[in-house]
Amino acid sequence: MVKKKGTGAAGDRGASIGPNPSPDQDIKSPDSSSRIKKKNKSNTINDTTHTAKSKILNSNNFMMLNALVAFGILSLAVYAQKDKEGIRGLMKRNNTGSGSSGAPRYAQVIRPSSFAVLDQVPSPVDHNYTTLFYPPGTHEDSLKEKPFLIFDDEFYDIIGSDPTLTVIADGGTNPLFHEATVWYPPTDEVFFVQNAGAPAAGTGLNKSAIVQKISLSQAQNVSASNNGGSVDVITVNTSVPVINPNGATNFRGKIVFTGEGQGDNVPPALYLVDPSEPYDTTVILNNYYGRQFNSLNDVAVNPRNKQLYFTDVTYGYLQDFRPAPVLPNQVYRFNVDTGALGVAADGFNLPNGITFSPDGKYAYVADTGANAGFWGWNYTNPSTLYRFDVNDDGTLDNRNTFAYIDAGVPDGVHCDSEGNVYAGVGDGISVWNPAGTLLGKIWLGTTSANFQFAGKGRMVICAETKLYYVTLGAEGADITSSRYSG
Repeated sequence: MVKKKGTGAAGDRGASIGPNPSPDQDIKSPDSSSRIKKKNKSNTINDTTHTAKSKILNSNNFMMLNALVAFGILSLAVYAQKDKEGIRGLMKRNNTGSGSSGAPRYAQVIRPSSFAVLDQVPSPVDHNYTTLFYPPGTHEDSLKEKPFLIFDDEFYDIIGSDPTLTVIADGGTNPLFHEATVWYPPTDEVFFVQNAGAPAAGTGLNKSAIVQKISLSQAQNVSASNNGGSVDVITVNTSVPVINPNGATNFRGKIVFTGEGQGDNVPPALYLVDPSEPYDTTVILNNYYGRQFNSLNDVAVNPRNKQLYFTDVTYGYLQDFRPAPVLPNQVYRFNVDTGALGVAADGFNLPNGITFSPDGKYAYVADTGANAGFWGWNYTNPSTLYRFDVNDDGTLDNRNTFAYIDAGVPDGVHCDSEGNVYAGVGDGISVWNPAGTLLGKIWLGTTSANFQFAGKGRMVICAETKLYYVTLGAEGADITSSRYSG
């Protein structure tokens, strides 16, 4: 079944599942008592017998100790294997069709085999990038009720035993919750930005989008209370205005924002912002050898060389707040310490989100060429995640198609600590393993342009007019550590 894109979903928190205790052991030692009746050789016999019995006793005790140690090691090995298998090994699963048997309370199993052959395949007019696909046996309400969709058993480990999804803020018609989602651990806050160029916001040419933040502790309380409350959304007034911000990442204890620029005279730029008041801000890059960039979109740190890699694309032009481009749409690399700037990859239609695997071996770049902003959709253009090998010298090689998106286009992209890849798409968040297998979705029924992990088991999702708080089993790649920014 297909349907035009709908809106969000929410869930409750609940109890978690813990491991079963190990059974107690009852170990008895042998009787070591003995009697010697002959008195003539009592001293010699008693001494010899005592020594022999002691040796036997010590030997038996030693063997029992070894047995206990072996049993303990075996028990630990079994428990470790269960822990490695995660929730997949502890829960029953429905291996055919779709349903929720054995799944966490807000999850359901969607087997790809259930829709490999459909009774009726909709026409291209009825089903394309602008519509959502409902697998057989599901509908909008059922997906809202259980928004964690399990396509592959590996997804059990990612969502954990009791994942939840909660709306924590609602902007009405104003797309306050767009992109640049960054977690700042020292204050446990999450930063994000308004949509630049959105007609509903009036941003772009005449007014810049704004930077905002929320408290994660307040988000947790709102999620736990499940009473429809909302968090306080605070506007961040940086010392130097960040003009039409769009992407962001942690960098050296601060946050780097990409600005898309505004009109002919405000060039796109990289801004380095101190996340604490008074939000001291510095422009660290605003040109390519004298030429304005098109409209900087997203940025990430290569954990191996600590350099910034960012995408430049014509969305400012396609949304009527930037002039015609004078550069190709491509990926750049920038050494903040030396000022060295170069092109890392080209050949894209509309490069968008960018991230690196936790070990820095791979770079992932989204191409959202199918969505041309105010110019509409081109269904034959890319809606694709590409993966590159990252060489020791920081260059990108061997571009491969990692995933083609089934709903909308891939925008913000991030990895968890295990190297699984997450992308904001037209129906929420899609998740793939490092081999490119779609494991599951966090279904919102609407577009998510970006999101971010906030340490272990927490995620914040921007969905334009709504902000979501997620609890799950996965942990984000540690992009806040010095390993990523030096």
